[in-house]
Parts: sequence; structure tokens; C-alpha cells
Amino acid sequence: MSFTVAIVGRPNVGKSTLFNRLVGKKLALVDDTPGVTRDRRPGEAKLIDLRFTIIDTAGLEESGPETLEGRMRAQTEAAIDDADLTLFVVDAKMGLTPVDKTLGEMLRRRGKPVVLVANKSEARGSDGGFYDAFTLGLGDPVPISAEHGQGMIDLRDAIVEVIGEEVAFPDEDDEAETDVVLPRSENEDEDEEPVYDETKPLRVAIVGRPNAGKSTLINRFLGEDRLLTGPEAGITRDSISVEWDWRGRTIKMFDTAGMRRKARVIEKLEKLSVADTLRAIRFAETVVIVFDATIPFEKQDIQIVDLVIREGRAAVLAFNKWDLVEDPQAVLADLREKTERLLPQARGIRAVPISGQTGYGLEKLMQNIIDTDKVWNKRISTSRLNRWLESQQVQHPPPAVSGRRLKLKYMTQVKARPPAFMISCTRPEALPESYTRYLINGLRADFEMPGVPIRIHYRASANPFENKRKKR
Repeated sequence: MSFTVAIVGRPNVGKSTLFNRLVGKKLALVDDTPGVTRDRRPGEAKLIDLRFTIIDTAGLEESGPETLEGRMRAQTEAAIDDADLTLFVVDAKMGLTPVDKTLGEMLRRRGKPVVLVANKSEARGSDGGFYDAFTLGLGDPVPISAEHGQGMIDLRDAIVEVIGEEVAFPDEDDEAETDVVLPRSENEDEDEEPVYDETKPLRVAIVGRPNAGKSTLINRFLGEDRLLTGPEAGITRDSISVEWDWRGRTIKMFDTAGMRRKARVIEKLEKLSVADTLRAIRFAETVVIVFDATIPFEKQDIQIVDLVIREGRAAVLAFNKWDLVEDPQAVLADLREKTERLLPQARGIRAVPISGQTGYGLEKLMQNIIDTDKVWNKRISTSRLNRWLESQQVQHPPPAVSGRRLKLKYMTQVKARPPAFMISCTRPEALPESYTRYLINGLRADFEMPGVPIRIHYRASANPFENKRKKR
């Protein structure tokens, strides 16, 4: 990306709609309710022939620094400072407000390049608001409609004029050379035996109930107040991705909205937030479920873990707020017992006590994330699997159904991420679920695969005499 652009404005002027238009995806939540966006959300924008990084921000309001709106304003001001250019969005349909004029003064004092954008200019009666925007003294406003995609060419021209062609169109010769070299190196690796890549970027989603400390945990990892936090429950609404390096490896973390019980999710906006969280879980490779150590293992906690396992993600438990626990040893023993008893579908799942506030246990948590991802990517040779399957049947033979014994003949691993196996057997529909659980537990124990979802599928072996029987 050649440069960075921040979208700012008061609430409900269409900043997130413009963000989604520029990135070409519905990444940011959009609703008629003012103040939907709260955190900074970066994205890769494409506008005609321009390529740049775009940052969606919260609506600017005048409030004290200790309030939620004040903390949101601080996040937006940080995005303005980091950006090379600011798109100041006003509502042409509604016209200018005192808040718009205050924000215009703030941007003028900062002295950074600004493009004034008059959104909703397709609406009837928007001419008055468009001409009022000239009074801000930030140059000619660009009339657009973020909802319908009108005025994008004019917006492109205004950005190039303000930031300069040298910045807008940097020399990309080096990038072109890199694009030629990378595919060759990837093709050379295709014939090699698949091994775990310690340098490959890792996608990690942080999920949990509201107010469990997810955003605070990510801020502690980053070493800065990148995400909005506070005592209020449900501050995070969008799934925000951040990148950082851990021991030379790129980690892409997704902060998600807290997930309440389905019966309590009534408002449309919260439904959108939960849907965004589910999308982040499906996109991630490893999911960290954050528990509040002071009130752990509520029904919703268990349901979230079950959801992650059913989605086939690698899961790690993080018992947050450990600095508030009075008797750590006794509480830890109790948590281990409850983990084994209440989460049998994820037997051996890794659990780490941490404190996002103080930083306690974060190194251990990251190491457990890496270890779990290794198991999630694990592959086992077919010869080892078939020797193991034979020994399992000797120790505990499959049951006889209707007087006929079942026979498991052949086993192979068909995929990883998560590990999935195919077993060729007679009458797979008659094999009881209890025997599948026996095989899964054996795989966990004998091949060191704790805590990750394991799939076993059965296939009936072909009968060579079936066609002859039909002919008779």
C-alpha cells in the first residue's frame, strides 16, 4: 500500500458505508443507529487505479475523556495522526451541524491533508447541505453517494490532487520483481513432504462472553491501547484484526464482539455483531476462548467452546483476570477438574491462566496457541494408522450387530486442519457411536493429539461378488 487514509466525521454520516465501498467487501457493520463503529478498522482499498490503506473510525463527538465517547474520540484522533490523508465526511442531506464545524477546526489545526466529502448527495434536497460545506474552509467538497457508488471518480481525482501523484502512484518495479520470484519458490515446495511451517502467519480469533477482557488482552499483546476498552460490557461490535510479531512469526489476531445467549440477542445490531464473530471464527485457524476466572464455566462459556469445536477450529482456553483470584492453586485445580468434566468433546484442551491487565501468562498462552496449531495441522502416515487400527481392534473388538461381527479393514488420513480420517469397514451404518468415541480417544492418546477436533468417517468396502449375485 502506498499511503494511508482515515475516514472521519460525526456519527451516522456514512463512514462505514464508504469504507465498505472502497474495500469492496462488507467488512464494517452498517446500521441506521448512530455510533455503530467504535474501534479503528483498517482495510485495503481500491479506487479506480489507486491502491491504499483505508481506516474506518468512530463518529467524533464532544465528550469527556473518561466517557466511552471520549475514549472513542481518542482512537479516532490516533487514526488521524497515523494517516497521510483524511477524508472528512459530512451529510449533504442533513446539512452542516455545530459538530461538523468543530471537527473542521480540529482538522485544520492538525495541518494534515484533508479531502472534504459530501455524502448522500443523491438525495433530494441535498444541494443546500453540499453548498454549506464550502463554509468549512477545507476546499471544494466532493459530492458522492457511498451507498450507490456515485462520485467515486471525482473522489479519486480529489485524493490524487491533494496527496500528489508521487505518493499516489509510487514506483512498483521492486514489487513486480517479487511477484515473479514468489510463485517459483512456492512451486518448488509442492513436491516436498508437508511439514509444519514455523514462519507461516497464524490467524487467531479471540472470543468469549461480553466483558471477559478480550480487547484488553490484545492491547497487552500489542503493548499499546489499539482497541477500545472500558468497564462497560459489549464495547466491541466489529471484528477488528491487528497484526504483530511473536518470536519472528506474524500473528494476525481478531478481536470479536462478546457472545451472549441466543435468547438475549434481540436487537438487529447485536445480531450483526454475533454474525461477524462467527465469520471471524470460521476464518481463523486457532481460536482462544476467554473465560472470566472469577465466574468461569457459565452455560454460555461451554456453548462457545462447543461451537468452536463443531466448526473444526483449534481451541485454547484462557482464564483471564487471574490477578483477581484470591487462592490461585485451589482455583486452578478446580478449573482443571471442570474442564475435563464439562468439555469431554475437547478432551485434553489446553487451558492457561492469564491476566490481560498485568500481562501474566501471555507468553505461555502464545506457546500453547502454537502447540495447538501444530496438532491441528498434524498428519499421520497410513502405515502407522493401520498398525494402530489393528491393535485397537485386538484390545477392544467392534461389537457384533444382529449376530454378525463388524470388521474395520483399512484406515487413512484424508485431511488435516482439523485431522480427519476415513475407515473402510463392513456395514458402517451399524457401527455404534460409542466405538467411534473409543477410536477418537485412542487417537488423542497414542498420537498426541489433545484438544483439537478429530473427524472419523466410514465407508463401506466394495463387495467383489455383488454383481455375480445379481446375475444369478
